[in-house]
Formats: sequence, structure tokens, C-alpha cells
Amino acid sequence: MPASETATKFSELPPVNDLLMREPFISIAATDGHVTSLRIARKALNEVRERLSLAERVSDREDLSAFAAQVAESLHQAERFARINRVINATGVVIHTNLGRSVLSENAASAIVESIGYCTLEYDLATGARGKRGAGTESMLCQLTGAEAAVIVNNCAAAAFLVLRVLANGKDVVISRGELVEIGGDFRVPDVLAESGANLREVGTTNRTKLADYRSAISDKTGLLMRVHPSNYRVIGFTESPSNSEIVGLAKEYAIPFFEDAGSGALVDLSTYGLDEPSVSQSIKDGVDIVAFSGDKLMGGVQAGFIIGRHDLVEAVRKHPLYRAFRVDKLAYAAIEATLSSFAREKQFEEIPTLRMISLDPETIRKHAETLINGINTPIQAKIIEGESVIGGGAAPDVKPPTWLISLSVAGKSPEGVDAYFRGRTLPIIGRIADDSYLLDLRTVQESELSDLRKAIEDLDDHEF
Repeated sequence: MPASETATKFSELPPVNDLLMREPFISIAATDGHVTSLRIARKALNEVRERLSLAERVSDREDLSAFAAQVAESLHQAERFARINRVINATGVVIHTNLGRSVLSENAASAIVESIGYCTLEYDLATGARGKRGAGTESMLCQLTGAEAAVIVNNCAAAAFLVLRVLANGKDVVISRGELVEIGGDFRVPDVLAESGANLREVGTTNRTKLADYRSAISDKTGLLMRVHPSNYRVIGFTESPSNSEIVGLAKEYAIPFFEDAGSGALVDLSTYGLDEPSVSQSIKDGVDIVAFSGDKLMGGVQAGFIIGRHDLVEAVRKHPLYRAFRVDKLAYAAIEATLSSFAREKQFEEIPTLRMISLDPETIRKHAETLINGINTPIQAKIIEGESVIGGGAAPDVKPPTWLISLSVAGKSPEGVDAYFRGRTLPIIGRIADDSYLLDLRTVQESELSDLRKAIEDLDDHEF
């Protein structure tokens, strides 16, 4: 576009105040405030100027105000997508890291609401004096696991780091070479060991480590024997590793603490559902001195890291200056306490969504799927097919519970287009694409969300791709 024509077009651009008097800026101001509407109006005008400067063919657009409004719609949509939005998870991945991991129970959500005002975070009602932060929550955790003491931090990575920093700073930590894992998000055990000030002393091989390997590595510089549960991968075949009880015996012989990072952890036996995850209560029963595990995976709660075990070791962690940097707030304590209460009352499979979804019978999923698509007609083609769900969250990577999937297709439309439609709704729906089909797995859809999902499927008929 010639410079003179560009200058002419620049002069035709509407003032910001004129834009603010029309849609979508009026609606943006009503929902997000005047400041946001003004910022998007300015940003839209700048983008229009940039397109004009790049000689983009916008000369056919007689109304540059309308063009700016269209740009603003796109900008506002992009900003909406960038925020934390509630979604319907129809992927079948139960502990979906990208979608916030575990769904909180109704009890946990209610407890958070109860605690948003003043609460007894560090106040003892019996004495009227200052109390210990999280005392009731930690007591419940001890009752459920058999541990002497417990402390709660903001995630399992922080828990592992803190234990290593407090108990092995400047000392050797003996660990099997097969457990030097990257758990996720660049959390690598060797790196955490180094940052904590501990010295890595790896023993054995990737697939086979014997008790004698641990014994030969122990010296007067040894601070900890450590085991890391390989949550997100499995080594199978020609393998060997000593049991917790065997390492406990060796640790006691040399009076060296034994630390287990149990990763996802489990408060109850989940083997019925194919999950061979370590039970933290069994670790304590075996005599492991100190154990760390997550609160937002197989426990089904908020993001947190639990440190349980011997009273002297746990209290050493609590008294370290870094504990204050890693501790959780009142909302997390409230949610954790409510979640633990479900376990204490043996109602975990009824009240905690993560465990309810893991234990969900495939036939129940099939019935929900049949009800959901009943009466759906062309051009939408919906059928029910067999499939597999995923536990997710780095837990049980080899466990894929059987499920039934809804396969959706629209004549002449790609699965990617259908996927974009569901993601773009006011209440986004996240499914998955496989074998050139768009799939919905109801294992991870709450019953209260089924009507919204049905409406989204019905609206496919009217959607312009």
C-alpha cells in the first residue's frame, strides 16, 4: 500500500472514545471494567495500524471501526483463554496436571469457604492463647498413617528438598542409580540433591540394586539412605531392589535415617483398581524414618507436600528457617483437613472425586454415555466405543482403566475443528483426539456437568466452523 494511502487510512481510524461507545467494548466494560475495555481498545487500534503499515489488504473494509471491533473480539477472547477458567475434563485423565490435577471434594470446597474469614489457624480455643499452625491437620495425618509426627509444606518437591537440606546438608545421600529420576517440570532428583547441599552417592545399576550396594557406600560421611518411588515410569524385566524392611534394617545397624520420597503416595490400598502404589502407612509400619508424599495426587486434595515419620526428624524440619518459606496457608490447611476427614470416616471413595473416578465401574460410564447421546441426530454422528482412561499426575503410568468413549464427528469437519469448538465455549470442554476421531471420556466428567456436555453436543449442529 502506498505511503499516502496508508496515511489516509490512519486518519480514518476512530478515536478511542468513539470505540468505547460501541460493541464489543461496552460488553467488555460491563464484565471486566472500563480499564480493561480501554486497554483492549488501544491495543486493537495499534494492531490495525500495524496491519495498515504492513500493507495488509484492509482497504476493502470501509468501516475501520468495525475492523477494530473485530480485532478487539479476538484480543478479548485470547485474554479470556489466558486466565484460569473452569473447564469440563472429558479427557479421561483423572489427575490431569494441565487441568489442575485433583478435583476437590465438596467437603474440601466448603472448608475453604469457611476459612476465608477469621479462623483458628494459630489459635487455641481451649486456652485462648496462640496455638500451633495446622496442629489438628497434622494430628489427623499421624492417626491415618501411624507416624509419630507430621509437617505440611506446599508440594512434594519442597518436602523432599527440605528433608535433604535439614538432614543431609554437607553429607552423602545413598540412593539407587535407578531412582535418579526426573519426576516432571524439570524436577530431577540429582539436581534437588545438589541444591539441598547434600552429596549424591549413587549405587547399583539402572535395573538392579542390592542391599550390599547400599552397605558398601556407607561411611562416616553418610547422612541419609534414600529411596525415590518411580511414579511416572516403570523398569520391568531383569530387575532387583531391596525391600523397605531390608533398608530399614541396614539403616538401624548404622544409625542412619532412611528417607523415602513416595511421590504420589496413597493413604489406602488401591490394588483393587490396578494401582501398585506405595502405601505411606505401610512405609511407616516397615520402619522408614521419614516419608514425603503429595497431597494433590492419589490423596485427591490440594497441592501440598507431606513429611511424616519420627518425631525428632520431623521437628528438625519444622524448626529449620526454610520451613516458613515452604509452609501452606489457611485455605490449604482447611482443604487438607476436610480431605483427611473423608479417609478417617472411610468415605474416601464416595466423597473424594479422584478416588471415585479411579474406582468408577466401566458399565456405569457406558450407561451415562448412552443417556448423553440418546436422540442426537445427523449431521452429528455420535457412537460409543471401547477405550482406556489414564490415572495421570505421574501416578501409575502403566495402569489404564477400561472405559467407554463417545466418538463425535460432523460431516465434512475435522476432529481438530470439533476440538476447537468445544474449547472455545463459554464453559470449555476438553476432550481428546485419537485415530482421527474426537473423543469424550465420561470417567472424568462430573454428573452435574452432563447436562452442559449434552447442550454442547447439541449446539454442534448450529456451529459455523
